[in-house]
Amino acid sequence: EVQLVESGGGIVQPGGPLRLSCTGSGFTFAYYDMTWVRQAPGKGPEWVSSIPSGGGRGSYADSVKGRFTISRDNNKNTLYLQMNNLKPEDTALYHCARGGRWVAVPDRREWGQGTQVTVSS
Repeated sequence: EVQLVESGGGIVQPGGPLRLSCTGSGFTFAYYDMTWVRQAPGKGPEWVSSIPSGGGRGSYADSVKGRFTISRDNNKNTLYLQMNNLKPEDTALYHCARGGRWVAVPDRREWGQGTQVTVSS
C-alpha cells in the first residue's frame, strides 16, 4: 500500500522557520518526482514546489520562491521542505504528493494526509 506520511508542522510566528518531512513507503521512492502542495480552508490546492526523482534542482511557486527549499534523500525515502521567513499567508495544510507538479497536484489520491502549518502572532 502506498503511504506518504508528513511531519514537522506546527504553530510559528511570522518570520520564523519550519522544516517539513515526508516519508514514503509501499513504492519505489527514487523513481518518482515529488511535490509539495498546500490547501487553506475553503480554498483549492496550491502547488508549492517539486523536485525531480534524482534530486537536485527544485522548482517553486512564485509565492514561496526565495524562502522555501525542497530536497530529498532517496536512501531514506524522505522528502523535505525547509520553510524560512514564514508569512501568515503560508498557513495551510501541507501535503507531500507523488509525482511532478502536473500529475500530482490535481490527483488527491497521490497525496499524504498532510501536516498543519499555522503562522500567527
